Amino acid sequence: MARIIDLTAHSAVYATRLLVESGHEVIRIEPPRGDSLRRLGPFLAEAPDLEHGAYHLFLNAGKRNLTLDLTSATGREILLSLVSTADAVVGQSPFPVSREDVKQANPRLVTVEVEDDASPELCAYARSGLLAITGHPGSRPAVLGGHIVYGGSGLYVALAATVALYQAQRLGRGSTIKVSLQQCLETFVEAAMVAYTFEDRITQRRGYRGASTAVSGAFPCQDGYWMISVPHSPTGWRAFVEWVNDPVLMADTSLEHEANRLENRDMILDRLAEWSRQFKKQEIVEEAQRRHIPASPVATALDMVHDPQLEARGFFDHVDHPTLGSWNWNPRGAVGVVSGRTVGPAPRLGQHTAEILRELGYSEEDHRRLLEAGVV
Repeated sequence: MARIIDLTAHSAVYATRLLVESGHEVIRIEPPRGDSLRRLGPFLAEAPDLEHGAYHLFLNAGKRNLTLDLTSATGREILLSLVSTADAVVGQSPFPVSREDVKQANPRLVTVEVEDDASPELCAYARSGLLAITGHPGSRPAVLGGHIVYGGSGLYVALAATVALYQAQRLGRGSTIKVSLQQCLETFVEAAMVAYTFEDRITQRRGYRGASTAVSGAFPCQDGYWMISVPHSPTGWRAFVEWVNDPVLMADTSLEHEANRLENRDMILDRLAEWSRQFKKQEIVEEAQRRHIPASPVATALDMVHDPQLEARGFFDHVDHPTLGSWNWNPRGAVGVVSGRTVGPAPRLGQHTAEILRELGYSEEDHRRLLEAGVV
C-alpha cells in the first residue's frame, strides 16, 4: 500500500479518509497549533477543543499526524524529506513547496492538486449553480447542511489519487493531477442543465417537495418525515393510487400521464401530506417498498446508529478513544466495509511527530530543538 501525505483543506480531506479505508498509510500535516478542521463543531463530550470536533474525529480517523510550520524554511525542508519517502501528496494548490523541489525530492511521486479552493464554501456553492436550486420556493436559497458538498468533492479527489497511484504502479513514474473544486461542485447541477437543454425546463427550488418525479419529496408522518418518489410510468402511478385510495386522485384518469401530474403536482402532494400523517415512518416506508414504490424514512443520526441494515453490513466498528472511551458505533465507511479494514481513532495533534521524525533520521535532540523553535 502507498504512503500518502495529506495537505488537504476541508474541501478534499474526505479523499484521504477514503484512502485510509483503502489501506493506505496517510500522514496528515498540520500547523503546530492545529488546523481549521479541528476547530469545526459540533464537539463531542461538550469539549470544544482541538481533539473533540466531530468532523476531525471522522475525517482524520486512522491517519498519522505530523505538526510542521510550513511557513518556515526548516518546516519545508522536513516536508521535502518526507516527500522523498512517499508515494503521493494530496493537497491544496499551490503546495507550500515548489513543484521543482518536489520533483527533485521524489521523481516517482504522484501529486494531486486541488484548485479553486480559496473561496469559502458558501461562495463556491453559489458560483457552482447549486445555490439556485436548493431551498424553498419563494424563499432565499439555502445551503445543504453538514458540509455535504465537500463529501462529493472529496470523492472526486480520492478517485483521482487512486487512478494516479495505479498508473504509477503500472508505468513506474509519477504524475501531477489537478482537480478543480469548482468543477466538482458543478457536476451536481448536470441534471438541471439537461432539463433546460432538452426540455426547455428551468429547475426551480422545491424545498421538501422533490423534483426528480412529479410526485416526490418529504412528507410528515406520526414520528417525523418520510421520502417517496413515485415512478414516471402509469404502472407506478396506479400502484400509488391503489395504495393511497384517494377518491379524487382515483377519479382523474388523466393523472396516469406524468405531464399531467407535473401540472397538478402541488394538489397531489397536498393530499399525500394529509394522508401520510396517520402512519409511522417505518411502517409507511415498508408498505411502499412492498408495492415497489421507492421510499425511505428521513433518518436522524440516532436512527442511523441503530439501523439494522447498516449493522448487518458491518458499517459500524468498535473504537477505543483515549479520552472518549470505547464505543461500537464508529462509522468506518463504505470502502472500509468492502475492504474489510478497520479504521482507528483520529490522531491527537502532533501524536506521531516524534516517531515520524525518527523515521526521517532526526534525533531526540533534533526534535527538542525543533519544538523550542516552534517548527513542530
